[in-house]
Amino acid sequence: MRKDTELRAFVQRVIASPVFKIIMISTISMNAFSVVLWTNYKIRFRLFRLFEISEVLFVSICSTEFCMKVYVDPIDYWKDGYNLLDVLIIIIISIPYALRKIKGKHYPYLNIANGMQSLRILKLITYSRGIRTLITAVGQTAYTVASVLILFFLLMYIFAILGFCLFGAPEMGDQNNWGNLAVAFFTLFSLATVDGWTDLQQELDARNFLLSRAFTIIFILLASFVFLSMFVGVMIIHTEDSVKKFERDLKLERRMILMEEKQVILKRQQEEVSHLMQTQKNVDYKSFSELVENFKKTLQHTDPMVLDDFGTSLPFIDIYLSTLDNQDNTVYKLQELYYEMVHVLRLMLEDLPKKQQSQSLEVAEQGALRH
Repeated sequence: MRKDTELRAFVQRVIASPVFKIIMISTISMNAFSVVLWTNYKIRFRLFRLFEISEVLFVSICSTEFCMKVYVDPIDYWKDGYNLLDVLIIIIISIPYALRKIKGKHYPYLNIANGMQSLRILKLITYSRGIRTLITAVGQTAYTVASVLILFFLLMYIFAILGFCLFGAPEMGDQNNWGNLAVAFFTLFSLATVDGWTDLQQELDARNFLLSRAFTIIFILLASFVFLSMFVGVMIIHTEDSVKKFERDLKLERRMILMEEKQVILKRQQEEVSHLMQTQKNVDYKSFSELVENFKKTLQHTDPMVLDDFGTSLPFIDIYLSTLDNQDNTVYKLQELYYEMVHVLRLMLEDLPKKQQSQSLEVAEQGALRH
């Protein structure tokens, strides 16, 4: 049993506060901007000391955040994947300093460690629910995407063997693009992305391969228009599901906050009523109604009031708003119907003189024939 309950609760409130999140997001964004400036050698030389100070501040803030979160929950902290990502980023940040101390500034692999510093911007994922939602969607598609990729690999394997046998002959074949299986896979990948496929087809046409065009068209149709479209469709479907789930959770969270606020107001009103009841006992009032009337005179327009009747319940408000929407749609449809009726009547009125004129002509012709 921990004895520092109050301090732990205070640190937890600090971590969950919007001010702390704004500080962390601003720190990460400013550090990412400084990394962009650091890639310019002239600016790096001029602002070398400023870069060092900003780097020390960034490492200090990230380390402080890590210590605060571990202090609040030292066991469950390691069960969260985003917390493990933060720990990994802190390790990546410390790698260049360790290599400089151990191997020196001219260590050949130090550039790789410096390039990995771009991963520190991934700390923004922890403070963005939208990005986490997208990552969740990507994770949910892992099995389906893996199945699509396996089918795509089988397709490329079949066409790679077929292309090697058709176009990779040592004498008259295209050795640069179909000379072996590895090169054939790379060529098929270019065809699947429809990147430079015309140049590849021109090289095959120059060698007078009869089946080259049919081979290219069939593979592009299957790989680009079927499998890649399937891959994109799977990602879009799961992303939409995750976004809908995120919106439902957000609505539920807002409703819970609203209910908590309502409970607080009700509790305060109950306390005020209890205070009024106690005041009635202590002060000489003729009736409780008189006491309530005196209390109403002290109320202001800004005082919140919660009523426990049907008209103020959330289900009633939802039904009422949806009814208003349906009423607006009905009025709009009726207006469209009226417009159509007016248009038909106008056409009928325009055709009426023509019919009368034609009838008069027919009568005149019949009279002339009789005479």
